[in-house]
Amino acid sequence: MNGDQKNGCGLCCNNFVCAVRSAAAGDFVCAEPLLAQVVKARPNSGQALHLLGQARLKLGRFAEAREPLERAAKFLPKEAAAQVNLAGCLSVLGDHAAALAALDRAQRLKPGDAAIAHNKGRSLEALSRPDEAERAYDEALSIDHRLMPSLSARANLLEKRGDWMGALTDLEMALTSRPNDPPLRLRRGELLLRQGDWLRGLGDYEARLEIAADRYTPDLPRWQGEPLAGRLLVYPEQADIESDAALRDTLMLARGVEAMVQCAPRLAKWLSMPTIGRGAALDGFAAAAPLRSLPHLLGWTLDSLPPLDLTRRAEPSPRIGWFTQADPPAGIDIERNPDELTRCRLVFGDDAWPAHLAARLGIPTIVLLPRLADWLWGPRLGPSPWYPSVEILVADDADALASKLNTASP
Repeated sequence: MNGDQKNGCGLCCNNFVCAVRSAAAGDFVCAEPLLAQVVKARPNSGQALHLLGQARLKLGRFAEAREPLERAAKFLPKEAAAQVNLAGCLSVLGDHAAALAALDRAQRLKPGDAAIAHNKGRSLEALSRPDEAERAYDEALSIDHRLMPSLSARANLLEKRGDWMGALTDLEMALTSRPNDPPLRLRRGELLLRQGDWLRGLGDYEARLEIAADRYTPDLPRWQGEPLAGRLLVYPEQADIESDAALRDTLMLARGVEAMVQCAPRLAKWLSMPTIGRGAALDGFAAAAPLRSLPHLLGWTLDSLPPLDLTRRAEPSPRIGWFTQADPPAGIDIERNPDELTRCRLVFGDDAWPAHLAARLGIPTIVLLPRLADWLWGPRLGPSPWYPSVEILVADDADALASKLNTASP
């Protein structure tokens, strides 16, 4: 070996040692270029390639991490970690089939590893293979029955197929390890609420307020149901007060409490409660509560909802309001303009604000809900406890919709 080769070898070794130290200290910005130099000098070094790929993963440079990780996996065929890191990179890049193949190799090298089984479940879910994904989560939990990611993921699969009790069992197990985890509590609350169990679900649902989100919160103390010396403000928590979600929540939930409603201007004339716009001064208010917290704060149930002050402000015409994505049948005179809604004798609508306005005004309304509807509606079809004039149908029940249209014909 000549002197230049020795010097190059020594420099390469020094770079590698410095890179390893930097990576161990969490300084991947410093480690990455040093490792790139090592790999350039030693293109067949599986260890250097693996570390370079890991450094780029830590820096969020996933596309650049793929090539060294793929090469590392070939040069380190007996190291499960090389396969796992490659799989993680491929998953982020959306190549779930290749990620699954890498995880299969890792599992053959390291059987009985709960994390590998869990990650296989994630890849199988991404590939729309839910039954196999569930089996992968089952395997992970047979190894570690408290593995929270697998409990949470399996709960999601069970909920989607309608096994609510199984999903709830998994969430309860996950919460034994992390009892104050807001996302887990929120999921348990939503699951209970969709079954109509407001007694147990409403408290957990409040965990949503602890999760960082694009949510509006006024600069006032949060009301917890206590007597107040000043006025109470109730408000939609959506950041965009003009959004459909904010409009529907306002129409559905602004009831049963002495308070001022913060709402979009278009709704002010339809509400019996006093209103205020967003951005207006909040002088004189003692506290505020989001509208979706009122069922919890006031002890509402589906069997004891506060009544609405209904005022029919309409001059009915033969027209039928059509505010649903479903196609209307031929031969029916329909109205799609929400500004003309009050002149309709009957309204069909999705769970959106025009249907709620019609219902709040006492206009006979058919609301078409998806199979997994907002928990506020409860699990029952037919007449709704929220509005005297509303009947609920499942959105994809074509026969029921046709029957209602035939009945509605003049």
